[in-house]
Amino acid sequence: ADAMDKWGRIDILIANAGILRDKSFSKMTTQDIDLILAVHLRGTFLPVHAAWNIMKEQNYGRIVVTTSSTGLYGNFGQANYGGGKLGVVGMMNTLKIEGAKNDIKVNAVCPVAATRMTEGLMPPAALEQLKPEYVTPGVMNLVKDDAPTGMILSAGAGAFSMARIVETEGVFVGQGEGLSAEAVAAKWDQITDVSTTKPAFQ
Repeated sequence: ADAMDKWGRIDILIANAGILRDKSFSKMTTQDIDLILAVHLRGTFLPVHAAWNIMKEQNYGRIVVTTSSTGLYGNFGQANYGGGKLGVVGMMNTLKIEGAKNDIKVNAVCPVAATRMTEGLMPPAALEQLKPEYVTPGVMNLVKDDAPTGMILSAGAGAFSMARIVETEGVFVGQGEGLSAEAVAAKWDQITDVSTTKPAFQ
């Protein structure tokens, strides 16, 4: 409401809420995961949902959600955090489809940056290389007029790359009596042939 009162529109939204509650999985409590999901997943949903209809009505919007390498690849002691961070990628994948007809583009940034959350986790020299402003130029390219949509941009220390969820070409194994665990095992090399890898969805 404040943004609309002042400017009359909302063009860009960056959802960046985050906290840590790191514990090995055996020591993790339901409170540890509930709190993380409330901040990361619900904390992404709420501002995006608040701006969504505004962006639809103006037929323009650029949204960036914040994921993490832990969500994409895992990290010891962060099952709750990783679950929440991959959850925002799932949200992005649906919103890019729903927003397409109204020129709403939705992307994810996967930053490595020194913040209050990472203080004490790395030596000062490493933290100096991971300034948040070294991520910003990448984010700016996710919110420009000709931005992509549905992209995961990894960014840190001035380096950038694209992460993707991919799928192998796979193989038809069979149906009915011809389909068994053994039949799948017999085709396993074809099922897992990464040379046929392609983006799971365009």
